[in-house]
Amino acid sequence: MELAEAIKTEAFRLGFDAVGITTAEPLEPAHTQAFSRWLQEGCAEGLPYMKRHLDKRFSPSCLLEGACSVICVALHYKPPAFSQSSSIAQIAHFALYDDYHPIIKERLHRLATFIQTRLTRNFAWRYKVCVDSAPLAERALAARAGLGFLGKNHMLIHPVLGSQILLGELLTTLPLPPDAPLSLDGCGRCSRCLEACPTGALHPNGLFQTSRCISFLTQYAADFAGFEQKLGNRLFGCDSCLLACPYEQKALPSRQTLLRFHPERTALPLQEILQWEQKQFDCLFKNSCIEKIGLNKLRQNAAACLNHQNKPQ
Repeated sequence: MELAEAIKTEAFRLGFDAVGITTAEPLEPAHTQAFSRWLQEGCAEGLPYMKRHLDKRFSPSCLLEGACSVICVALHYKPPAFSQSSSIAQIAHFALYDDYHPIIKERLHRLATFIQTRLTRNFAWRYKVCVDSAPLAERALAARAGLGFLGKNHMLIHPVLGSQILLGELLTTLPLPPDAPLSLDGCGRCSRCLEACPTGALHPNGLFQTSRCISFLTQYAADFAGFEQKLGNRLFGCDSCLLACPYEQKALPSRQTLLRFHPERTALPLQEILQWEQKQFDCLFKNSCIEKIGLNKLRQNAAACLNHQNKPQ
């Protein structure tokens, strides 16, 4: 078996739901131009780190000197169906699981260990594991590796798995044959994600205004910038643009077992969260993506959700 095929087979064995390979060459100018326009329009307000390391973001070889290839992997996390009332906290689906960062990183390091066993003992090669926090345009790279296409909601959409997928990359100095991007029409004329966005953060002209996004507001913002009335019961994150996508609606729930699903997070009364002490927060959200925002921010989010609900209509 050729090395590239062996790598893919091992990636699936390690629990990933999709894998593809692309080169470490700089991304196409269209991506850099769109990102520059996004910055110039002030759409990155509140995320100053997005303005840093622009050379690395679009050129993987700047992250790893001598890089030739990028192995892109994806984990599918669509949860089983469940229903909620307006008094129950709504949490973005990815946060209903354990924090994915260390899990994907550990599996990518295991993939690198496997690659080493396929090489001659004295063969010199290097690699770097990236998961989300590295300055890398991972969705664009994944699209170039054939894992999906970039939708109007700016998410990577896999034609079978939908858009509830988590990405990771293994940059390597190994020269591997790249996969071709998918030949799909993508979103076509569909604009359901734009229509579903509660705050109009997704613009018809293709721009995404971070400061209006509920996912940003509930995780990073000090206040809700006048969008409290749009929160509904969204305690952490927002899945509206993902769930409106026809590809996502056709996708089956995830069958992978790397990430532990926490059903108790689907049944948290907003009112009770205001009374929580630190030990309750730690018990429910230890080793989760919610842990990083802290109890005070979570209380603030719950209070904002309840304040709007309790106002006379």
